[in-house]
Amino acid sequence: MKRRILVLATLMLSLAAGTVLGQLKKRIAVFSFENKSRQGWSWYTGGSPGDGMADMLITELVKSGKYMVIERSEIAKIMQEQDMGMTGRVTEQSAAKVGKLLGVELAVMGAITEFGASKGGTGGRLKGIGIGVSKQKATVAIDVRIVNTNTGEILAAENVRKDKSKGGLRISTPKGGFRSRTDFDRSLAGKATRECIESIMELLENQIASVPWEGKVILVRGTDIYIKPGSSAGVKVGDVFHIYSEGEALIDPDTGLSLGSEEVKVGTIVVQSLVSGGKAAKAVAKSGSGFTKGHLVRMK
Repeated sequence: MKRRILVLATLMLSLAAGTVLGQLKKRIAVFSFENKSRQGWSWYTGGSPGDGMADMLITELVKSGKYMVIERSEIAKIMQEQDMGMTGRVTEQSAAKVGKLLGVELAVMGAITEFGASKGGTGGRLKGIGIGVSKQKATVAIDVRIVNTNTGEILAAENVRKDKSKGGLRISTPKGGFRSRTDFDRSLAGKATRECIESIMELLENQIASVPWEGKVILVRGTDIYIKPGSSAGVKVGDVFHIYSEGEALIDPDTGLSLGSEEVKVGTIVVQSLVSGGKAAKAVAKSGSGFTKGHLVRMK
């Protein structure tokens, strides 16, 4: 009887550990979208539509609670350090390079191809009073790409386009910008933008499962092995991970893209405690040796 209880308890713990590891949050970097639209619109914050839409996507990703999202300020800092101007066009290769330096699995990038509103209608006079019937239409379109930062491979590319229209008496159309967040949310352009963001979220949801979760060893001190990320990514005490050393990069001679690298399993670690702030965790070796900074941390 005691043996059955012990076996059942062990099974439940194993299932619990699997559930925990299954809830690990993958990390995403959202780059500012390039603005290729001809309209000179400005966001209600004073920035460009490309910055505004990137911020909206970041907000929705964070609100979902499923991902760790890198702030655009951190992306800008890395790009400056790597001498890659934020005003220049971000390529799949540069996004992958920045993403690897930030320790993210996916990078989201793209370009706004349409962003604007038009207004048309007819007018006349009735008993000396001017009247008019107007129709307003807003179009927002963005070419979005989701990049695997490990390989530089484009996992998904989609042209997301949304149209919103409305007819009625004396409909006002904002000219070139929005006065406030409320002004934006109530506008047809704001509603079309919101639908674009929702479609990008769905696109990410469909791709995220194909990319394996990954962390890194950041410090080895005696028997203590510090890894990132920590509790902010769902890492918990008792989690078990495999550790790999990354060998020489495998580069496609035709495209120049990374095809990954040779990896050798170093050993297995178990998390003992969480570092304050949630960005790291402390573990000890369960098997293997020779752990060092930069080794890859993978789910068991």
